Amino acid sequence: MKNMIIVVLLLSSFIIAACSNESSGQEKENLSLSIGLMPAVDSAPILLAQEKGYFEELGLELEAKIYTNANNRQSALQAGELDGTMTDLIAYVNNQHNGFDTKIVTSTDGTFTFLAGQNVDLDKILQVGTMEISVANYLTDFHVATEYDIEKIFIAEIPARLEMLNTGQLDLAFIPEPVASMGEFSGLNKLITITDDGEGFMPEAMVFTPEAIAEKGTAIELFIQGYNMAVENIMEDDSEAREVLIKEIELNPEIKELMSLPNFQKARVPSESYMTKIIDWVAQTQEIEINLKYEDMVDNSFIE
Repeated sequence: MKNMIIVVLLLSSFIIAACSNESSGQEKENLSLSIGLMPAVDSAPILLAQEKGYFEELGLELEAKIYTNANNRQSALQAGELDGTMTDLIAYVNNQHNGFDTKIVTSTDGTFTFLAGQNVDLDKILQVGTMEISVANYLTDFHVATEYDIEKIFIAEIPARLEMLNTGQLDLAFIPEPVASMGEFSGLNKLITITDDGEGFMPEAMVFTPEAIAEKGTAIELFIQGYNMAVENIMEDDSEAREVLIKEIELNPEIKELMSLPNFQKARVPSESYMTKIIDWVAQTQEIEINLKYEDMVDNSFIE
């Protein structure tokens, strides 16, 4: 009888160990994320956290790919190649409205600039290079059209806007940082720099697919922890953030001090009133009716 008890106990130990190993292996497998970034300053906390090894210390395996084309980034997300991505809220609202569901997990902090050509007469009607259904057009309405008489010229490609500024075909052009500082370095002027669109938010966010939220919740929590650790570093000294942007986006090192960085904040989600402002602008601009609920767009469980 005694031997039988010992055998049962040993078998139980083996079963528990096996289950534990299986559970541990499954958890390790899920502690990975693949995300898409853009060559913009709001990538800085993520790139810095990678550079300093914060994600690795937390046990998160993060693959972050920088896309120079937003359409390619969106295609990768829709094809299931990415768990999440950095996006602007204008594109986000359109995607939600058209049936592609993702959830906002945190706002991000970026900087957008309206560059001016040399010797521009600001009292005349200014020709502004922007993009029609985009964050560029949105910010033009709220931050330029309220100050100047303008005529919008819709130009999708940022390099084309810069070229037209340099050749005098445009008076102003919407350019995100850090590309805007490359323009300043070449002789253009930063007329308007935006780091706060209202309520402490910018129209940008980090979104994840419902599948990633359901299957990789712990990984997303670790991502937020690493993000916040990097933001703390930047709050103390932003020099490393500038350096990592120059390194990862392959910028001219001479623009390091020219870059206009935002006041980076720890992870938080946009307020309902701010999302309503975005939705109202998209609906009015595109002349469509948008019925989106705040709670269906935002998941604040990872920052609580």
